[in-house]
Amino acid sequence: MKSPILGSSYVARSTNAADNRMINLFPEIVPEGGKEPAFLNRAPGLSLVTTVGTGPIRGMLESGQWLYVVSGHELYKVSQSYAATLIGNVRNNFGPVSMAFNGTQLFVADNGPSFVYNLLDNTYVENSSFPQAQTVTFIDGYFIFNEPDSQRFWVTESYDGTVLEGTSVANAEGSPDGIVSLIADHNELWLFGGNSVEVWYDAGLPPPGVPFQRIQGAFNEIGCAATYSVAKLDNSLFWLGADARGKGIVYRANGYTGVRVSTHAVEYAIAQYDTISDAIAYTYQQEGHTFYVLTFPSANATWVYDASTQAWHERASWANDQFIRHRSNCRAVFNGEVLVGDFENSNIYAFDLDVYSDNGGIQKWIRSWRALPTGQNNLRRTAQHSMQLDCEVGFTLPPAEIPGPLQYLVTESGNRLITESGNYITNEGTDFGNPQPTVLLRWSDDGGHTWSNYHGKGMGATGQTGKRVIWRRLGMTLKLRDRVYEVSGTDPVKIAIMGAELIVTPTNA
Repeated sequence: MKSPILGSSYVARSTNAADNRMINLFPEIVPEGGKEPAFLNRAPGLSLVTTVGTGPIRGMLESGQWLYVVSGHELYKVSQSYAATLIGNVRNNFGPVSMAFNGTQLFVADNGPSFVYNLLDNTYVENSSFPQAQTVTFIDGYFIFNEPDSQRFWVTESYDGTVLEGTSVANAEGSPDGIVSLIADHNELWLFGGNSVEVWYDAGLPPPGVPFQRIQGAFNEIGCAATYSVAKLDNSLFWLGADARGKGIVYRANGYTGVRVSTHAVEYAIAQYDTISDAIAYTYQQEGHTFYVLTFPSANATWVYDASTQAWHERASWANDQFIRHRSNCRAVFNGEVLVGDFENSNIYAFDLDVYSDNGGIQKWIRSWRALPTGQNNLRRTAQHSMQLDCEVGFTLPPAEIPGPLQYLVTESGNRLITESGNYITNEGTDFGNPQPTVLLRWSDDGGHTWSNYHGKGMGATGQTGKRVIWRRLGMTLKLRDRVYEVSGTDPVKIAIMGAELIVTPTNA
């Protein structure tokens, strides 16, 4: 029978109800003519492109032939050959920054002080007389920024981010909540409050005052829980929401209102985090998949929504034998590549679907799922005879990448466990020959609370494209009459999982 390995990440409040975890894998729909209706892809690896400053990489913005990077407390411009030139300092050295470009000037809002770099004369100034700036955007020649902990937003002189008239300020007054973020979308200004959103447009109003005016009816009572969670994707806006009744739902704009896109499982995970106001998000597109990447720094977790499949999965890096938040902190598209900056150091990476490690380090993937399809568990014990993973096999395993934590090295002589220190446990004189990439299987018979030992199987040495990945004699289900399987791996090879075939015999007990 088909075991339902395909799908998305959904770990419910009760793991007995659903324990479908998916880390560093994402599904792709096969609309017609495929072996199965979908398959699981491996998430892109990180390929080092350059280093800038001392890090962390707090923000990036592409504009023409230049990439602007805030690394630590410094602002750089990076050429297409990835040569970095220091422009000047910003005030802070932590947390995200917001940047906007008007064609000749770059405006940097450092969650407080703001700075302007002029490309034409290479001048760089701090707007020391300006109010504090939290986020900034650009519409019709104007830089627009919000003042932290207030309802005020400011509009600079047209095409001059260094000039601000005292009357160039307006209030978002649809609700008494303060503005926490703003963004330009479809040439309209979205003002996100803690409990509401209102939308303004350029009405061309003469001074004094701002040229913008609120759109009547473009107001809703869904606010924003995290300043830097607002991002554009798929011709729309996404954000981590909040309102007067609670917070922690991810929304997508539909017209001037928000439509919930997060699942109860994602919302349950978010509800467990002590802090969500520091969440940061970026978006990117790769091979037709459009991703909203939402990271919770305090919670050390990253969730990803694929708008093309409407499915969620987790992204994670691997450090000290455990998962941490994904290393990416911000995103820019430059030189034809999707670039991301590291949250800890000065590295800038390219997202590469043909790279299966994080800058040479381990990228571990996991998929767990219910053994039986939904509604087919009749609470009788079953004998689990075999599980075959339908996946691509026969890939080359680079020799330098063989050692790693919790892995098996599979050869003609059988399985040889590799310890976490990377030492091989073998019989004296064993010849490993041509090593194979390995996938590990374990299972839980109590709804995902406790797990069996790992059982490793090879995915075929180089060229063994007909290798079967199959585990036999998997025992009986226990008192709960239920089983959750999990497959995982760390080898730097392509992963494409089309399905899983389970041979199972029911009993009368």
